[in-house]
Amino acid sequence: MTCRRLVLPVLCLLLAVLGTAGQAQAVGYRYWSFWDRNSTADTADTWVYATQGPSTARPSDGDVQGFRFSVSEDSKDSAKPRGAADFATICAKTPAREGSKRVGLVLDFGTSADAPSGSTPPRPRTACARIDDDATTADALAAVAKPLRYDTNALLCAIAGYPTTGCGEPVADDRPKTSASPGTEAKSNPSDGKGNGDGGPSVGLLAGIAAVAALGAAATWQARRRRN
Repeated sequence: MTCRRLVLPVLCLLLAVLGTAGQAQAVGYRYWSFWDRNSTADTADTWVYATQGPSTARPSDGDVQGFRFSVSEDSKDSAKPRGAADFATICAKTPAREGSKRVGLVLDFGTSADAPSGSTPPRPRTACARIDDDATTADALAAVAKPLRYDTNALLCAIAGYPTTGCGEPVADDRPKTSASPGTEAKSNPSDGKGNGDGGPSVGLLAGIAAVAALGAAATWQARRRRN
């Protein structure tokens, strides 16, 4: 029987609200994403999701690469590194040297909304790595951002020791979106009707479910009264 044929169509609305509650629990993953800074004469500087991992990517002298710790479902909605990403600025105090190359790194440790429970993310920072000509991005990280932590599948889990635990774990992706501006971030307020702070349905959503349930009960009572 379709919702249009039900005696109590308000129950359909209840089902729709419950469906929305389930959708709010979409799963994301907490991890370090890897980015290349695309700088050409024809386009403005932009971050592009890297097509290789840091252990195989071999940047050239003058390149800028970035890492961002955040929670996202995939590369399409992954947060980009924040802050300045100009090679001349990052490597201003690191002169060129024959037989080596310089790579600018932007390390964005993310926001408190993306941090594992009990962790406080360090402030974003930049570093200039001087490495051998044939070195990889992983070598550049090891030169300026130890300690690094990898899992058994060589997935990068921690930069400069952050985070101390976890590696690409799934999490409920119902937190506020992270900010794109340095030094700012979206904050969750359990009393603002947008979230309850524990990954469950929001207060407003629960109130809506309760209201619809009450209407359904009233309609049922009214229908029975008419039949009697």
